Amino acid sequence: MKSVNPATGEIVEEYEQMENTEIAGIIHKASAAQKEWAVLSFEERAGRLKKAGGILNDRSSEYAELMALEMGKPLPQGVSEAEKCAWVCEYYAENARQFLSKESIQTDASSSYITFNPLGTVLAIMPWNFPFWQLFRFGAPALMAGNAVILKHASNVTGCALAIESLLHEAGIPEALFRTVIADNDQTQQIIKNEDIHAVTLTGSTRAGKAVAKQAGSVLKKTVLELGGSDPYIVLEDADLERTAETCVTSRLLNSGQSCIAAKRFIVTEPVYEEFTERVLEKMKQKTVGSPFDAGTDVGPLARLDLRDELHRQVTESIENGAEVLMGGALPKSEGAYYPVTVLANVHRGMPAYEEELFGPVASVIRVMNEEEAIQVANDTDFGLGAAIFSSDVEKAESIAATQLEAGCCFVNDFVKSDPRLPFGGIKQSGYGRELSHVGIREFVNIKTVYIA
Repeated sequence: MKSVNPATGEIVEEYEQMENTEIAGIIHKASAAQKEWAVLSFEERAGRLKKAGGILNDRSSEYAELMALEMGKPLPQGVSEAEKCAWVCEYYAENARQFLSKESIQTDASSSYITFNPLGTVLAIMPWNFPFWQLFRFGAPALMAGNAVILKHASNVTGCALAIESLLHEAGIPEALFRTVIADNDQTQQIIKNEDIHAVTLTGSTRAGKAVAKQAGSVLKKTVLELGGSDPYIVLEDADLERTAETCVTSRLLNSGQSCIAAKRFIVTEPVYEEFTERVLEKMKQKTVGSPFDAGTDVGPLARLDLRDELHRQVTESIENGAEVLMGGALPKSEGAYYPVTVLANVHRGMPAYEEELFGPVASVIRVMNEEEAIQVANDTDFGLGAAIFSSDVEKAESIAATQLEAGCCFVNDFVKSDPRLPFGGIKQSGYGRELSHVGIREFVNIKTVYIA
């Protein structure tokens, strides 16, 4: 398996795929280690997670360079990602005991209560776009709950996977308890069926989520799926257009546009459509596409050439179906998996820019007549991960976000983001289950009723 620098096409490292017997042995040892880990106190586990957070903070620049090399993330964004991973470690180290404490329930029994016990060993199938955060978002609560973790990372960020494994071991997480396996998709199916794997979490495409859900379902194993998104950002006529345009552009270009919760569709009401679009274009034109290692780069390369080519297909098909190119939209002649910052207008149903997830620096601007149509268009998608609405009438916008938008994360006057203190996840084709907050740590535990007559 190869790790390739997407900015140059050069091979960074080659890794040998593990044999099935080696993987089975790793899982068996993880299961044994989990039984010992589960009886440790929360304080003992927390000390090690806090140490991991310290390592992440201390080496954030080193990890940022690794992310830039393997998947093209601009360095400042990689530093921020590592620091956010430190935050989630510290958050669960400080709060896991409270989140998993016994809950007493008044019934006819002399005593009845709920306990939260670890499930065992969880397989984590993780993507390349946030190679550290996606793992720690799941891993910090899973480990604090007393579980073991087997990581099957995207093959193009194997170096990041091994770096995560190393830093956790250095922090005191038992070596057998957290392991990376270097495996292909066929082997992953066998891992899911392994009797020592008790649950599976996946962050990735809807197609991959359906496959994993089917495989895990056939052996009755719990799954949490965080899949794609086509996040709508509604701009009402009373929105602060300067702030809104800045927020929308920031969200659309975060991680070079390769984020499941990035702003994908700008749904703008008629009275402010022209002015908002002009402001977006002005801000988009100020963004620099370049090497992730260069100071001042806002947008790096996409993670792989095939991903760049798929994005261009979506843009081209949208144009052929009537979308108007306001900027970008042409493949660059330079080497690397670069794609220009692109804005498409006159976007409507029947176009990839309307119906599919565009995983790159491409914004779709959709004109609607009024608030009612904006809500209808926002919900006219198979996805349901994030959504945002912008208005100076915060009470109205809050009501729309809370009751009318069909998504797992709805934000008012800000871009959608994950926060350890808040549940994160989607509905519809964006998956099910939740990560983060007290809700996320309870996904991979046995919520057990104890009743004493």
